[in-house]
Amino acid sequence: MDNNFWHERWALNDIGFHLNQVNPQLLKFWPKLKSTMADTVFIPLCGKSKDIIWLSKQVKQAYACELSQQAIDGFFNDNKIEPAISQHTRYIKYQYANITIFCGDIFQLNPEELESCTLIYDRASFIAFPDGMRQRYVETLELLFPQPHKRLLITLEYPQSLMNGPPFSISADDVKHLFASQYKIQCLASNSVIDQYKRFKDKGIDTLYEHIFTLQKN
Repeated sequence: MDNNFWHERWALNDIGFHLNQVNPQLLKFWPKLKSTMADTVFIPLCGKSKDIIWLSKQVKQAYACELSQQAIDGFFNDNKIEPAISQHTRYIKYQYANITIFCGDIFQLNPEELESCTLIYDRASFIAFPDGMRQRYVETLELLFPQPHKRLLITLEYPQSLMNGPPFSISADDVKHLFASQYKIQCLASNSVIDQYKRFKDKGIDTLYEHIFTLQKN
């Protein structure tokens, strides 16, 4: 899977992962992180998510990263706000109030380009990477955020053999395998959500679970 895959998805408006409202699981479980207005959050692979605006009201600064310029333009157009835009070597930076979005490849970001974020919200990023890229993604976030922080992580689990991702199936055991050595992991909920995803049913999938975790690195 390469960057062109995602550019094509946005160009075709094939964005079934996008929600037209703030994610209900974010609203329900964000308080578990006990955030304050002194915190800074990072939102990887943010798309044009409504979650960005909501999160920016909970913390001092919201940083995000998105590969698709079309997605970022859509975010600002949908919210009727005009960002300041600056061109850099590896990304384009969009800034508005306390929101900063990097348009570029997350694997090309450097820690010095971000504040020391205390929180990470990952609803659509971790599940976007196939097994062969997942470890690299985990290691990239470790390089970007080596400091203590807390993360709200949402994954989907289904029989991977019945459908090619993304989103890719990630179980609770997968999360433990990748994070248990450095993080305290708590599974907050595991809910059957197959009735909410018609396209999964159309693929012959009849079991789909959404897992919500907190990860804390001390």
